[in-house]
Amino acid sequence: MPERTSYEPGTPSWVDLSTPDVDGAKRFYAELFGWEPEDAGPPEETGGYGFFTQGGKRIAGVGPIMTEGQPTVWLTYVASGDAEATVQKARDAGATIHVEPMEVMDAGRMAMFTHPGAGALGVWQAGRHIGAELVNEPVSVAWNELLSRDVDGAKAFLRAVFGIEAGDQDFSGMKYTTLSVNGAGVGGMIAMPAQIPAEVPSFWQTYFAVEDCDAAVARAQELGGSVMMEPMDIEGIGRMAALLDPYGAGFSVIALDRARGG
Repeated sequence: MPERTSYEPGTPSWVDLSTPDVDGAKRFYAELFGWEPEDAGPPEETGGYGFFTQGGKRIAGVGPIMTEGQPTVWLTYVASGDAEATVQKARDAGATIHVEPMEVMDAGRMAMFTHPGAGALGVWQAGRHIGAELVNEPVSVAWNELLSRDVDGAKAFLRAVFGIEAGDQDFSGMKYTTLSVNGAGVGGMIAMPAQIPAEVPSFWQTYFAVEDCDAAVARAQELGGSVMMEPMDIEGIGRMAALLDPYGAGFSVIALDRARGG
């Protein structure tokens, strides 16, 4: 269902962008996707955090880089019914905790950690804010994919922390791992491609659905973005490309093949 009012624990439920130029990022994504910005509240309370909305529904978040060395990145958050318990499981499974569970006003509770195989992940325990209110429709989140330097380690970690199960399949001659919760697909994983520099750690890539992949790529370039991977067709899925926004945050766009019921 494209419209969401809740997420089962273990399901990616939200993404947000940390950027050195919030106003510039708002302009870029507004002109690329047609998103409308919405403040989360008074800046002195929210730290300048805000939302991207589409048709009045929250799609994603955006906020300033808060600490020195924090990367410009789209961060995936996984739904949890108990942030403290999830973070303890992550700690026990070898994660480094960067943000301990904390209240975000009445919106919910969040935490953030990194793991060598599973990359950087946020945890979201919903309060008033459930996460993305629209998915799998242009222009909202369609998929979350982990590019891992330790696929087996990531599988074990995600199972132990979130109850996420992993299943391998041959996908156009490449091994692709589908991540699922109670039989429902919630994301994917591949081994880190050889062309990615060795210093880049495991990371999650956010895919945004668009009507026309090639048009989105052209528009992103006009707006100062750059192409990491040119548009390509994925049989049975759609046409996708990987991009960087003008401030260095990577993301992908995908025009879904509607024959698959996406």
